Amino acid sequence: MVTMEIMRSITFEAGHWLPFVPTGHKCGTAHGHTYTIKVWVAGALDEESGWVVDFAELDESLASLRGALDHSMLNQVDGLGNPTAENLARHVFHNVKVEGFPVVCIEIHEGAHGVVRYVPQPPQITSIGAVAGPRDRGIVEAKRG
Repeated sequence: MVTMEIMRSITFEAGHWLPFVPTGHKCGTAHGHTYTIKVWVAGALDEESGWVVDFAELDESLASLRGALDHSMLNQVDGLGNPTAENLARHVFHNVKVEGFPVVCIEIHEGAHGVVRYVPQPPQITSIGAVAGPRDRGIVEAKRG
């Protein structure tokens, strides 16, 4: 069995402000960014179809997400009251995950220099049938430009 990772991306424009930064911080006022979201999925290569997932199905899910985020004020999107790039990555993961895709990484590119990678972690099995921690745990790595 061959396992492969594939990636699809979308780009959109959105505004936001960060409500929990110190007074006077530049991110505390409304401003906008060009965002690129890269969704990485992994799985076994289907020998008959020749793919891991159908790009068209993944694109459909991402188009729906883009439609909800493009030219929006991210603070007004349900679940994004504090729309940091890290929280946006988690939001995207949970929305794409709902579609049933085997997501291994979400990358959020905020402008040209800032990148956040959300890497979901599988549950840790502590004994037969026992799971430690929530199933949707993830690691967020941030690189600020």
